[in-house]
Amino acid sequence: MRNATKEPLVVARRPDSGGVEGPVISLLANHFLVKFDPSLKVYHYNVEISPNPSKEVARMIKQKLVESNSGLLCGAHPAYDGRKNFYSPVEFQNGKLEFFVSLPIPTANTGSPFGEWNGFQQKQNQLKVFRINIRAVSKFDGKDLSSYLSNESDDWIPLPQDYLHALDVVLRESPMEKCICVGRSFYSSSTGGTKEIGGGAIGWRGFFQSLRPTQQGLALNVDSSITAFHESIGVIPYLQKRIDFLRDLTQRKTRSLSDDERKEVEKALRNIRVFVCHRETVQRYKVYGLTEEATENLYFADRDGKNLKLIDYFKDHYNYNIQFRNLPCLQISRSKPCYLPMELCMICEGQKFLGKLSDDQTARILKMGCQRPKERKAMIDGIVRGPAGPTSGNQAEEFKLHVSKEMSRLNGRILQPPKLKLGDGGHVRDITPSRRDRQWNLLNSHVFQGTRIERWALISFGGTQEQKSNLPKFINQLSRRCEQLGIFLSKSTVVSPQFEPTQVLNNVTLLESKLKKIHRAASNNLQLLICIMEKKHKGYADLKRIAETSVGFVSQCCLYPNLGKLSSQFLANLALKINAKVGGSTVALYNSLPSQIPRLFRLDEPVIFIGADVTHPHPLDDSSPSVAAVVGSMNWPAANKYVSRMRSQTHRQEIIQDLAAMVEELLDDFYQEVNKLPKRIIFFRDGVSETQFYKVLKEELQAVKEACARFPGYKPPITFAVVQKRHHTRLFPFEINPSSNQNQHFDENIPPGTVVDTVITHPREFDFYLCSHWGVKGTSRPTHYHVLWDENRFTSDELQKLVYNLCYTFARCTKPVSLVPPAYYAHLAAYRGRLYLERSESVAFTRSSNIISRVTPPKTTPLPKPSENVKKLMFYC
Repeated sequence: MRNATKEPLVVARRPDSGGVEGPVISLLANHFLVKFDPSLKVYHYNVEISPNPSKEVARMIKQKLVESNSGLLCGAHPAYDGRKNFYSPVEFQNGKLEFFVSLPIPTANTGSPFGEWNGFQQKQNQLKVFRINIRAVSKFDGKDLSSYLSNESDDWIPLPQDYLHALDVVLRESPMEKCICVGRSFYSSSTGGTKEIGGGAIGWRGFFQSLRPTQQGLALNVDSSITAFHESIGVIPYLQKRIDFLRDLTQRKTRSLSDDERKEVEKALRNIRVFVCHRETVQRYKVYGLTEEATENLYFADRDGKNLKLIDYFKDHYNYNIQFRNLPCLQISRSKPCYLPMELCMICEGQKFLGKLSDDQTARILKMGCQRPKERKAMIDGIVRGPAGPTSGNQAEEFKLHVSKEMSRLNGRILQPPKLKLGDGGHVRDITPSRRDRQWNLLNSHVFQGTRIERWALISFGGTQEQKSNLPKFINQLSRRCEQLGIFLSKSTVVSPQFEPTQVLNNVTLLESKLKKIHRAASNNLQLLICIMEKKHKGYADLKRIAETSVGFVSQCCLYPNLGKLSSQFLANLALKINAKVGGSTVALYNSLPSQIPRLFRLDEPVIFIGADVTHPHPLDDSSPSVAAVVGSMNWPAANKYVSRMRSQTHRQEIIQDLAAMVEELLDDFYQEVNKLPKRIIFFRDGVSETQFYKVLKEELQAVKEACARFPGYKPPITFAVVQKRHHTRLFPFEINPSSNQNQHFDENIPPGTVVDTVITHPREFDFYLCSHWGVKGTSRPTHYHVLWDENRFTSDELQKLVYNLCYTFARCTKPVSLVPPAYYAHLAAYRGRLYLERSESVAFTRSSNIISRVTPPKTTPLPKPSENVKKLMFYC
């Protein structure tokens, strides 16, 4: 491994030809092999269009340009990325070309207060002229890419991004012309249909495609995808669906809006594109905000400077009586007064819903995308062969590309489950998860390390009289279930249960005083507070923040509706969470990691597992900080207890800014617990896209090394792996039936432990797909592990076994989880940090809601720190 400080970092190479442990399973993957001609030259041209058009208009310009100038373009049909790049399989006549293209796009009279056309009827055939300058940038062939994919040379060579990007643009050209493009996905009414998901949103089916370098060669990863769009309906019915207090708007046409209501409506409509239905026009308008005044109080000056009342103007010009006179108008210009009455506007089709989806909307869209493997496979096959898919146009042929219509066949392996160690007090003390779903049962067994909870309290928010009367039964049953699991939960609370109305959750000061009062009554030594809520409430965020940072105890929340039927499973799940939060652990590996991976691990040489993640605010939020969380294991060899560090950082910053300090604190905590610094560091980084691998490795690996350097003479070997769940590779079981000579596709998910490190993985680098969980619903998504740096020199088998075994040690359940626990806990801790900010940030967001654009991100609000007696616990899980 090269020295990181003297030479450029080189991403870790695969240490072998892949793992060999575990029986083989035949699989299909949604990767479609792409054959290309390495000798074909691709000519790259820069395209400047003025005036600057929208993406839709730019595509129309490109189409007309190619049709009208075949000679100058030497008969080529260049691929266009919709912005500034042309790629052509043949060279144009000149390195510099200038064209003028005219399109029937009428020009709005911006002086009009309604975005009206100046004499529209006379000018509807007027053409808008665009100037297009094309300039040669470079030319390249595919020989470097071919060499990279063949993995022939041992020398490190970079991936030829320019050629790969050109081919990617070529394969996106046809879908781009027929579909709406959102990120790397495409949506249209022909790609699988739509479904209303409530709140003015509609779920659209589409597909994702991405060109990837793999061991089998260049492959196109195609998957079905779903996203939410704004429903294309009138603005008034849209608001009725979107905003609760406007549900009865059509029955109350004289209704006006309070200041707070107006802000909420403005927030819902800002940046949405609309068209008008009171006159014929192709013009689309962007909503910048709402007028301060109601429609009936709006006046404007006509061309002669005469003051006209807006509602009179619409009556005189269009013979239209405005109905909702007390509502504001839409403001459709950033700087000038330019108004449209809401009732005359329709939402344009094909606009992605950028707001935060509600729980109900999320549930509906997830259900829409939840297909069993057989159905999902059929959908993907249909997309690849379909009329809008990646092989639907002629572009690929022009560039001598051939895309297979068959999924890639490959072999995976099924890793065997580890034997697990349970608590000493139960009859069953070890167990090997032998069920197909690898779930195990805690019947007749105790958790590995049960805690004693003698000082705890209960607080209730809302709930009916009947629900409250069932609480003694709940306490009794929870205590008994804990006892069966080897956890002691006193049958009586340290103070009598407190009953509060739900409104207390709306008042931060009052809530804090109630929690402090309970803490004082427990002699400032409360181990646990159980909170029962009538329903989900935004005050949950305040409760967690106050309890963990201001007062100093852990809490467990649950909902009254879930206490109606107290199943043994529900009580056990609750008990496991409580036990982990107050310092216990659920399970450990029977055969410790040193006995399983003896080449690298020893009992007397402790190892720390670190997980890191960054969570960002939702897309419409242009100011809230991002939250970074880092967790580290604090015991060896069990490695099943993790402490956390959380920090807020610059808005949408992906690199963890304060990583060195956070890791230093974790190493210090580890030393306090184990009396040694860890011999090795295994670092799992969640939430990084492939485009940022190198940047994250360069900056964050250096930060980890800086943290180590703060301890004299300490230079442990570090393994840095990125963990990805947000990818589109899917694996399907597949078998050839020799008797019928037919291929069989099982409508069943791949089993837990399925690992793939050939064919569809990186041609050179150390990555693998591991499906460690059992997919109950839909199609399982394997987790992608990509090792960027490996001073510990793991073999494929060693690292795969390590990750899979760790997946059985997650504290909250009795089954293997889909994500390696350090990364999972980091994700939960980052979510907790986001909760700490939530209430104060929602106030800040309202304050800044009138600001349309922001030059610099606002100052980052620091996170409150968990109190001393909470921070060493897994309070976040």
